[in-house]
Amino acid sequence: MFKTADLYDFSHTYPAAAAYLQEFEYPFQALKGIKELIRKIGATLPEEEFDHPAEDVWIAKDATVFPSAYIAGPCIIGHRTEVRQCAFVRGSALVGEDCVVGNSTELKNVILFDHVQVPHFNYVGDSILGYYSHMGAGSITSNVKSDKKDILIKDGTETMETGLHKIGAMLGDHVEVGCNSVLNPGTVIGRNSNIYPTSCVRGTVPANSIWKRDGEIVEKRVD
Repeated sequence: MFKTADLYDFSHTYPAAAAYLQEFEYPFQALKGIKELIRKIGATLPEEEFDHPAEDVWIAKDATVFPSAYIAGPCIIGHRTEVRQCAFVRGSALVGEDCVVGNSTELKNVILFDHVQVPHFNYVGDSILGYYSHMGAGSITSNVKSDKKDILIKDGTETMETGLHKIGAMLGDHVEVGCNSVLNPGTVIGRNSNIYPTSCVRGTVPANSIWKRDGEIVEKRVD
């Protein structure tokens, strides 16, 4: 079962976020405290670098936010990040540096490490996306089971009870998710792995792998 340290390079997020995440053995355990983490970090951000346009909202002065985007707090938008047309940031969103939050993308209760791209029609909720991870157009994190029961995380024959009924996906660093894919509740994808377009992913995907379809995961070749 993937642990937090297996997925993320903590040098590519806010130092306080790195310290917070390292408190937890498994990344989903960090989801409950994202809101207060953002408020804690926001209170320390330098006024010469960040605007504070609304309560619990901090936006880097060198970020680009299109007029049609909606941003609710608590939220931090990092340096050089783009929040594009009609993005819907519902709150509890910690967005790193050099990220893209694209047109009609919705964020809720998330941590995005630096250089994350969710650029076109994505839904990302109750999730943590690692450094340089990318979600193709139309790909989403499904964060609630249809029966509304607590989410279980499965890795082969191992099953972990989470006690939470809302968990999206945990994406390791440099994960690529193909267009129009669905990451089912509690999906965990190891570092440097790829998901084929139009996939429906459940459980865990090993690091350095390619998910082609359910039951077919192959190791990535390094040339």
